[in-house]
Amino acid sequence: MCLALPARVVSLEGADQATVDLGGVRKQVSIALVPMAVVGDYVIVHVGHAIGMLDPEEADRTLALFGELAALQAEGAAT
Repeated sequence: MCLALPARVVSLEGADQATVDLGGVRKQVSIALVPMAVVGDYVIVHVGHAIGMLDPEEADRTLALFGELAALQAEGAAT
């Protein structure tokens, strides 16, 4: 099983690198597979590579689901 996370592009670093925001954590990733990505776009990141684009509404829904999962895990750990 692999996990890819939605991240917002916050800056472009050269032709095929970008800094993305993953829930408050900034990370440099390769955008070689999505060269059309620009600042403000959401990309799907897997192992340091942006592997696809995601529309903002879908990104918001996915990030909200991750937030719910984190809250449930925290609640379970507290009990």
